[in-house]
Order: sequence, then C-alpha cells, then structure tokens
Amino acid sequence: MEQITLNSEKETIELGKKIAQNLKIGDILVLTGDLGSGKTKLTEGILSFFGLQNEISSPTFTIVNEYQTEKFPIYHFDVYRLEGSDEFLAIGGEEYFEKGVSIIEWGEMIEDILPEKYTKISFKRNLENQNNRTLKIEKICKK
Repeated sequence: MEQITLNSEKETIELGKKIAQNLKIGDILVLTGDLGSGKTKLTEGILSFFGLQNEISSPTFTIVNEYQTEKFPIYHFDVYRLEGSDEFLAIGGEEYFEKGVSIIEWGEMIEDILPEKYTKISFKRNLENQNNRTLKIEKICKK
C-alpha cells in the first residue's frame, strides 16, 4: 500500500497523468471517497495524459462514459446511483472490464463482483485544509 498527500487539484491531475503512463487493457481503478474528494480530478488527469482532458464529464447520470485513446478505450463509471452489484450486472457493466481500462467512481459499492485483481484508490479530505487530500493506493488481489 502506498499513501500520498496532494495539496491541490493540479497535483491530483499530475498524479492521474503519472498513473496513466502504466495503464493497460484490463486494468481496473476503483476510486472511493466522499463527494468532492478528487475522484473526478484524478480521472481528468488520466484522460489528459491521452489528450482527452476536454472530453471529461462526470457519468453520474449516464453510469458510464467511454473515451477512445490510441491504445485502448477508457470506461469511466460512476456507480453512485446504482442500487448495488445486481444493477451493475444488469447493465452489462462487467463486460467492459476486459475490453479496456475501467475507472470506477464509488467502486466500493460493487467490490463483490469486481475481478480478482484491481487497484483501489481511497481519497480522504483534510478538514483543516480544503485543498489537501490523502490518497491510499492498494493493489487488491482477492485470492
């Protein structure tokens, strides 16, 4: 597990770019944390690495947004409004996992159906400094 402290939106975007450099088809990033904690900003950084920073929008009402890079598609999920894993399965969500890179905001809501391996990034805001975030990055292997 790695823990990182970020002090601005810019640092969050830069971390996203850094993460993006190593992404490959089948990678799953589960982003957890309170509203406004930086999940979408990290995703913006990942997309900006691929030149797609102007394309980002939160998929809160559409559940998933698809972005095409030169290497692979990126699927940006927001499962906050889902009732749970069954609803994710009903929309065919798991079919995306092998086709590209999946970034899942509020992914803790469907952890029970995620593949064996994924990366979980937990965001925690600092109540004393509103620009400060602590991120905990964990490689999860269920077996």
